[in-house]
Amino acid sequence: MVNVCVVGAAGGIGQPLSLLLALNLPYGSTLSLYDVAGAAGVAADLSHIDRNITVRYANGKLPSIPSDPEMKKIAAGVDIFVVVAGVPRKPGMSRDDLFNVNAGIVFDVVKTCAEVSPKAIFAIVTNPVNATVPIAAEVLKKLGIYDKNKLFGVSTLDVLRATRFINSERSPVTVNSVPVVGGHSDVTIVPLFSQLNAAKAIADTRIAQLTTRVQDAGTEVVKAKAGKGSATLSMAAAGARFALWLVDALTGNSNPTVYTYVDTDGTQETQFLAIPVVLGKNGIQQRLPIGTVSTKEEELLKIAKKTVAVNISNGQKFARSKL
Repeated sequence: MVNVCVVGAAGGIGQPLSLLLALNLPYGSTLSLYDVAGAAGVAADLSHIDRNITVRYANGKLPSIPSDPEMKKIAAGVDIFVVVAGVPRKPGMSRDDLFNVNAGIVFDVVKTCAEVSPKAIFAIVTNPVNATVPIAAEVLKKLGIYDKNKLFGVSTLDVLRATRFINSERSPVTVNSVPVVGGHSDVTIVPLFSQLNAAKAIADTRIAQLTTRVQDAGTEVVKAKAGKGSATLSMAAAGARFALWLVDALTGNSNPTVYTYVDTDGTQETQFLAIPVVLGKNGIQQRLPIGTVSTKEEELLKIAKKTVAVNISNGQKFARSKL
């Protein structure tokens, strides 16, 4: 079966994410856990759940060290890395404010893990995703193992939020999912409500308000937690859902269509963008067109692409300065 590794497993996102994976990974799978501290405790806790999966762990060191030998040990044989390591958002911080700290973490994690498991899939949750995914790509290119179909930025939480918010407006009439394209921060998040029949009965002014709420939802949670955390539980749910979609595709169980921040392979104006893709046994099986959008959504998408292009450039410059 599959081996899924959560990097940052003892953190606010990592623990609930690991729990959800432990409860839902296929029979006989392996759940590998790594963190600089606390991974042993999380592994012991999860190993008491009556599921037929193997739980492995490795503890790093504090302060963390580059190319941690313990990380290399746990990375062996992994099929999917879900990277949640890094510092969380705090009041007054944008995702870009996280860049200086989290950029270095993602750089080292991807380099260390890819050297051991070069054919693995990487699902990057660590913010700012718009920049950390390009960082990961540059590292993999330097190692000579970059596969544009096996690197993902997890923007699933934007989809979950947009779906929840629109369904609250239309209950009991609901939709299964809202398409969300662009990026994974603030104005780069573009929900395509116009593609839903259920949204046509909602006034344009209200759709605009819902769009803004989706874009600002991360800040909404940070403020609600009064400086004591960010969106950890909902992000864990989104991350687990995405990881399990990858597992389904990897094992040939299904070919889900998902929205995710990926290398667009020349299909869009920017090198990376959140777009719809079909997953398969080797990662991305097909990149799909964004489809018809409203005039307002087109305007938002133009703004998003400009910001994403800057984020990509920042990530690439950082990575190249370290390689």
